[in-house]
Amino acid sequence: MKETDKNVMKEEKISAVVTMPPYAPHIEEVLRHPIVSGIRLNTVMPVKESLESLLFRLNRAAENNGKDLWVDLKGRQLRIATFGVPPFTEIKLTHKIDVYTPCKIYFGDRNEPSTLLEVDGDRLIMQEGPRRVVGPGESVTIPHPTLKIEGYLTDLDKRYIEAGKRIGAHKYMLSFVESQDDIDTLKKIDKDAEVIAKIESVKGLDFVNREYKGDVRLMAARGDLYMELHWPHKIINALQDILGKDKNAYVASRLFESLTRQPEPSCEDIGDVDNLFRMGYRRVMFGDELCLKRETIMPALNLLSVMADNYKNPIPREK
Repeated sequence: MKETDKNVMKEEKISAVVTMPPYAPHIEEVLRHPIVSGIRLNTVMPVKESLESLLFRLNRAAENNGKDLWVDLKGRQLRIATFGVPPFTEIKLTHKIDVYTPCKIYFGDRNEPSTLLEVDGDRLIMQEGPRRVVGPGESVTIPHPTLKIEGYLTDLDKRYIEAGKRIGAHKYMLSFVESQDDIDTLKKIDKDAEVIAKIESVKGLDFVNREYKGDVRLMAARGDLYMELHWPHKIINALQDILGKDKNAYVASRLFESLTRQPEPSCEDIGDVDNLFRMGYRRVMFGDELCLKRETIMPALNLLSVMADNYKNPIPREK
């Protein structure tokens, strides 16, 4: 990234990256929206074609509209690999881990706390668990300071990188970045990689405050970051720390979530986004659930546009 791309860049207009299911019928409409700067491919989504064909198709659609394609690599993000019914069956993860047990483990949006009794590599033995079936792709959070995760890039991550190199797509989001080594690991495979480092853990915040060099963009990925913090209210400090290191940082997750449940946004959602603007965030990323349907993502983009215009040109108060 050029020197002028770092924190000396002038303030940019408010823009959005939209998470797009690979076969969503509204991809083109989203790409044409003026506030959209690019689309994100979440690599946990199922696909029916070769990765090379998939990336070529999405990248061409993005480029034809003057937008970017960002491939979200999962890194050390902990996800469930097979179906399970805890505690009657084990939970199998995508990574081998080590952690002091017993300890707390969270499913869902920090709403389903459970107790992890034992760990055997990538197998979790639970004392109790969500009163439901857990399945492949679902993320889990173990916010214990002794947690160690084996490896970084997954085999699927590496396949996406190689496919991207073959078709000339080099923009990546890296999940759960916690050290410069994580970024260097990607760049050793693709020297032309352009990186957004997603900060999603306490160790990630330590990287930002102690090691960040300014050579990649940062993203405050609030979904997992909020769940990883020992004290939830410290999410505000975390957002400020990230923006303090990279004034062009992205902020993601938990944006306009009320639109997935109702046709109008909640007052809390509007206040949340307004607060992000006031902090100084100008780049946002909409998460998976909001983007699944045209009926939810298009109103979200229109609302963001109106709020961005009002923020730049505030409506005068009546005397």
